[in-house]
Amino acid sequence: MTPRYEELCRRTKERDRSLRAKVMSLEEAAALVSDGASVGIGGSTMSRTPMAMIWALIRARRKDLLCARCITSSEGELLFASGTSRHILTSWFSQGIVWGVSRIMRLYTESGRARFEEWSHMAVGLRLRAGAMGVPFLPMRSMMGSDVIGQLADTKLLDCPFTGEKLVLVPALNPDFALIHVQRCDAYGNAQIDGLPFMDLDLAMAANSVILTTERIVSNDQIRRVPDQTKIPFIAVDAVVEVPFGSAPHECYGLYEPLFEHLDVYASQIRQDAEEGIRAYLERYFYSPKSWTEYLQLVGLEELLAAGRRGIGIYDD
Repeated sequence: MTPRYEELCRRTKERDRSLRAKVMSLEEAAALVSDGASVGIGGSTMSRTPMAMIWALIRARRKDLLCARCITSSEGELLFASGTSRHILTSWFSQGIVWGVSRIMRLYTESGRARFEEWSHMAVGLRLRAGAMGVPFLPMRSMMGSDVIGQLADTKLLDCPFTGEKLVLVPALNPDFALIHVQRCDAYGNAQIDGLPFMDLDLAMAANSVILTTERIVSNDQIRRVPDQTKIPFIAVDAVVEVPFGSAPHECYGLYEPLFEHLDVYASQIRQDAEEGIRAYLERYFYSPKSWTEYLQLVGLEELLAAGRRGIGIYDD
């Protein structure tokens, strides 16, 4: 995921950056991603996870994706168990803060079926920042003094030419695709994000292609009324997919909170039998539904509405 500068320039020149409508279906967007591609996943932990796009990739039977995310939650378990990914690069891998370290991650990495590549949170961020800047690496101090750095082949130690201090150099991260979920965007891909942006801005600029899923597509006029809220510009985006509740059962700030009852049941299944629990979950919620709407119906209207009431409650006085 660290191409040479000349290659980055070539990719940039080849991209169609015209102002054009990019709206498509989940299935059409999933078809853009090939087996073996490197994929950056936006959001963090259980916030603004592009779950609908991950759902579509798993259903399309994509294989061997190298996935990178700042903090990975249950979506990483589903990617491992489905075979969609055998290699996840992240700084933390859990079912979520409430449920602790991922049992699926341990099962798959300890049995050699998949790889969890661990970097510090700062390192993941700076790798994406370097990718967005078009430079091959950035220096940092994070990870020095820990045994994390000793497990990574892609780092270098350098004496600073100005101060003589020891620094760690981390390579740029330039995924083939970025999957990012936002609250709203227009048909061209001008995306507005409420709440924490996490590493999504750098991810969008570092990736070769960006697939946006959005809670709703709005007019370009509405985007222009509050231009300061536009975090990702249309020139970086290749596909726009409108998917209400596109992060469910995770949260989307200001619209809905996590679906805790659903996630409790999921976590209980994994605790009882990790292999069978996640197999049954994938079959019921990913492979069986014929559409995202049918998936939401299985999750349950009552729980979706309750999560929505809690989500918009942040705006109450």
